[in-house]
This record gives sequence, structure tokens and C-alpha cells, in this order.
Amino acid sequence: MHFPLHADTPAEGRTLQDMFGSGPEGIQAKNDRMRGLMAAENLPFNDRSHTYNSRLAQEVGVWADTQSTSDAYHMAVYQAYFVENRNIGDPEVLLDLVKTAGMDVAAAKDVLENRTFKDAVDADWNKSREYGVTGVPTFVAGGQGCVGAQPYEAIAGMLEAAGAKKKAS
Repeated sequence: MHFPLHADTPAEGRTLQDMFGSGPEGIQAKNDRMRGLMAAENLPFNDRSHTYNSRLAQEVGVWADTQSTSDAYHMAVYQAYFVENRNIGDPEVLLDLVKTAGMDVAAAKDVLENRTFKDAVDADWNKSREYGVTGVPTFVAGGQGCVGAQPYEAIAGMLEAAGAKKKAS
């Protein structure tokens, strides 16, 4: 499900200092925390200075989910945003990511120009509001939620509290 995280972010993005009303030390602390969480999951991460509007990336993502290579697109978006600090709100960047993922660039361009998956993302945004989601990622199970980048143990604990059983290994 998609969520409108900072939906009012302009096309050119916004500095994290501006968004959080923080100085460089506060942003460095946020980057350090995120780097630690990502390292624990063996995911790459570079310090970020900006946030970007993810609306169009979400719309292309819904389209990508109809294709056989959607995982490659989603990983390309992750890499672009969290490692390369690219503006995932820029249609040209998104088309480059589609190309990187080995997907049909002309089809993706059509999705962007005609906003083919706008209604699907709107429906997700509405559902996230109904659920009371306030941040990403958010995991919900058994009426309990776990908000934000969390270690595996926190999510596993929430799932176990909701009654999920561990798979036999």
C-alpha cells in the first residue's frame, strides 16, 4: 500500500534541514541512525540531504507491479533515493530507472503522461488515512502497528503478538 509521505514536497525536492527544522548535526544524527538500521539488513545507504516527492514513483511502481520485472524497478528506486540521492519525483529520473530495470520505457512514459495509475495510488492513500498510518514503513497485524524503519526483531515481535506462527526451518 502506498502512503503520501510529505505529499506537499515540491518537484525539486526539499532539504532535510528545512523539513525537520534542524541544523546539520540533527540531520547527521538522522543519517547515522538510518545507516545503522540499513547496515543491520545489509542494505546500502548514503547520507541524504534532501527529500523528494514520491507520488510519480508510486504511480510507476503500481504499473511496474503489473510487469514481470517489478522487483528490479523497486530496487532501482531504492538505490536512486537512498544511495544516489536522486530526485525520484523527476519523470526523467523515473524513466532512467525503468530502463535500468530492463522495463518498457515507452510504456512507463505513457503511464507518467496519462497518469494511468493515479486512481490506484489515490485509493491507497485513502486507505492509509483510514488505517491511521503516519509514517513509512508501517506494518500492521492483529490491530497493532509498527511504524518506521525497525529492526527485524521488532516486526517479528509484533507479528508473534498478533498470533503469527514461525515457519519450521
